[in-house]
Amino acid sequence: MGWIETSDGYAVTLDGTQVRCRNAAGRTLRQVPARLRDDAEVVRLRQLTQWLERHEQECRAQADTWLVRSLPVPAGLLARVWPDAAWQAALRDLVVAPVGADGTADMAHAGFLRDADPERGLGVVDLDGDSVRLDGERVLIPHPVLLEDLDDLREFAAELGVEQGVSQLFREVWTKPEELKSGAQEWGAYANARFDQLRHATARAASYGYRVRGGYAVCPLIEAGVPLEAAYWLGDDHPDSEALTGGLEWRGAGGRRLHLREVGRVAWSEGVRMAALVHAGRVVKVDDEEGEL
Repeated sequence: MGWIETSDGYAVTLDGTQVRCRNAAGRTLRQVPARLRDDAEVVRLRQLTQWLERHEQECRAQADTWLVRSLPVPAGLLARVWPDAAWQAALRDLVVAPVGADGTADMAHAGFLRDADPERGLGVVDLDGDSVRLDGERVLIPHPVLLEDLDDLREFAAELGVEQGVSQLFREVWTKPEELKSGAQEWGAYANARFDQLRHATARAASYGYRVRGGYAVCPLIEAGVPLEAAYWLGDDHPDSEALTGGLEWRGAGGRRLHLREVGRVAWSEGVRMAALVHAGRVVKVDDEEGEL
């Protein structure tokens, strides 16, 4: 972006999401002078930076939603948004796989997204290190719990210098236990976490983008095309009161509690991830004598 002239010989420009200023002698200043803070051009640039920051967050959030919900995405849509720097930063280097007419992702032809062109299609670096173009009208951005040999993929990504704008390969993954009690509808691994105030738990949940409803932190999900949600009990007392977390559950249509054995791999991983993130902010007592947590 070029320099925009303001008053008293100053000029301003946008450097990423920061407003820069230079004086009449052409020297770039460390900060915008106080006299220019209400200048029309400075205000306009600051408003633009706020919009750009919101746009970047929205792009990352949408890409994260596609990943978490395992929703096929039109390749043409990715090609249309690719020229936008914010979209490209969110999408570049995500592992994508072509989706066939039957709705099944072809993981054998998955690769790291490096280009999206309306005419030539999506360009990826495949898992053999070759640059190829994907066929098909839709692609899947798979959740890492669905990726076989995830550790090998992570090593390969490191070799390629992959830096994902949306956490995919290095996202925390929780594998559903093979042995679950028949009829169980609640997972208690993250129950009984104490918070000095309920507001601390709800604020922590909100800081990670989770909604808080009816005393629960809630994570909306889609598993195999079916909508559901994970819900982690935080409490419904006064916000200033002490809180003790409860169990984690999953709900289907109409709020029906699912048996744990019914919960799919992605829904399990994302539900436990939510509970673990909130649980990590609990009050932990220190044993004075042993000096250990």
